Amino acid sequence: MKAALLNAFSWARLFTVMRKEFIQLRRDRLTFAMMVGIPIIQLTLFGYAINGDPKHLPTVVVAEEQSAVARSLVAAMTVSDYFDIVSTAATAAEADAMLAQGRAQFALVIPADFSRKLVRGERAQVLLDADATDPTATANAIVALNQLAAGAIARELSGPLAGRAPSPAPFELLVQRRYNPDGLTAWNIVPGLMGVILTMTLIMMTGLALTREVERGTMENLLATPIRPIEVMVGKILPFILIGFVQVLLILLAARLLFHVPFVGSMALLLMGVLVFIAANLVVGITISSVARNQMQAMQMTFFFFLPSILLSGFMFPFRGMPGWAQMLGEVLPLTHFLRLARGVMLKGNGLAEVWPHLWPLLLFMAVVLAIGLKRFRRTLD
Repeated sequence: MKAALLNAFSWARLFTVMRKEFIQLRRDRLTFAMMVGIPIIQLTLFGYAINGDPKHLPTVVVAEEQSAVARSLVAAMTVSDYFDIVSTAATAAEADAMLAQGRAQFALVIPADFSRKLVRGERAQVLLDADATDPTATANAIVALNQLAAGAIARELSGPLAGRAPSPAPFELLVQRRYNPDGLTAWNIVPGLMGVILTMTLIMMTGLALTREVERGTMENLLATPIRPIEVMVGKILPFILIGFVQVLLILLAARLLFHVPFVGSMALLLMGVLVFIAANLVVGITISSVARNQMQAMQMTFFFFLPSILLSGFMFPFRGMPGWAQMLGEVLPLTHFLRLARGVMLKGNGLAEVWPHLWPLLLFMAVVLAIGLKRFRRTLD
């Protein structure tokens, strides 16, 4: 009878266990902050920052003629939400350079005989070069341009020239999807996966490295030696750099053999960018491990860094579709710059001049985080 009473469900014991868990959560402030902060971050990013229909895309105009029809076409694009005209007097070479560097999403080329063909009732053509490394970023803008341009030119051919305008449209818009002619999503996703996989795996592995030794007690022996903090961090980083290059090799082989992603740039330049990116991620992981008190906290901090990286870098959603504040946050993340670097080298054939604007932010990020990690590194166990 006594045993039956002990085995009976007790509300008092239940509330005691619940009270103990709440006390433990209150002591583990990092876990509690993650439980509250991560849902807030997800709501903010998905509700405000993520946009699958990017607008205000930078556009350069190569106008080989300065006619009223050409000016009307440019004006129609200016008032549109999809295009931001950054230059109207660029040459073809300057437009190509801006597309290669990612400073322009579109280049509109108006030929010298455009208005003359329109007046004669001939089938005039306008060329639109689009940076199609991210096909979703250009699709809606191209559709909108067809409608905008047709309306703008039709207004110029009103009155006595109305009969000269052919039907159904007074011109033909030739779209040239640069760097990804068929608009294949794999050509955009697979190079990006290289950065995502490296970020996820390397930060997680190194984030647990020092924390695991602290929990197992092996850090005491390491701290008893005359090893300096910088030597510990570099010693932890170097083995994972080799692991990162193995991952990159497997991804490149799969990209070529399975997904037929082209590689038109320099392999040495890409590997240099990979080395800097791997080092930046490993420094983040080591810094996390020097701050976290246990492996659970290290995992939580890793996820806290990884979630904004994958959402704000332009991997899943067009970068230019995000609001300004989200783009500013994305520019701080190393994954954002590595995606541009990898896609630029693999799909565009970018050289060092085009890669450097994305390489120096990685170097700066690595230096800043390394300094923070060295400052936070604990020489003694608490």
